[in-house]
Amino acid sequence: MIQEKPLILGLGGTPRHGSSSERALAISLKAAENEGARTLLLSGAELLLPMYMPGQQQSGQASRLVAALRECHGIIISSPAYHGSISGLIKNALDYAEELRADARAYLDGIPVGCIACAAGWQAVGQTLAALRTVAHSLRGWPTPLGAVLNTSSTLFDAEGNCTDAAIKRQLETVGQQVVDFVRMQSRGRAIAHSLSTDTTVHP
Repeated sequence: MIQEKPLILGLGGTPRHGSSSERALAISLKAAENEGARTLLLSGAELLLPMYMPGQQQSGQASRLVAALRECHGIIISSPAYHGSISGLIKNALDYAEELRADARAYLDGIPVGCIACAAGWQAVGQTLAALRTVAHSLRGWPTPLGAVLNTSSTLFDAEGNCTDAAIKRQLETVGQQVVDFVRMQSRGRAIAHSLSTDTTVHP
């Protein structure tokens, strides 16, 4: 049974602190918090990890990432669009999910995954969002119905990181809300299934 405050992990951003993808991720995570979730943000320098290689000794940062992937009940991923797809920084972080292959919950099995793509133009965001969803599927995750796409060629955030575009803000908040909603729907469904499987009442 998932506790009342599920843990939602946020992965995203670039090595540059305060990037658009990091700010977008923070807004989605805040929406998840407002729905009663706990959140953990890993971004920027925290994702500057050695290239993933199975069997290698993990750095402290890599161990923290793997532990967070193992513990979380939902994930929100926010990537810039680099040359038409996910950035290497984000893809490498997701490759560390291979360390979960032998877990009882292998990879991201059954976990809701919110996806956010950011680019300085419209051409690359659709491809990047599709790539994020494909990776989530490959890791057995469940992408949320809404994925957020941001055209950062115009100013979307103020100096404090607040989103100045109401429509974009709604997208980002909805992604966070859907991740938490899905976690709770799963939890309720499993509780009902368990109660039915243990019901010994004889029905006519």
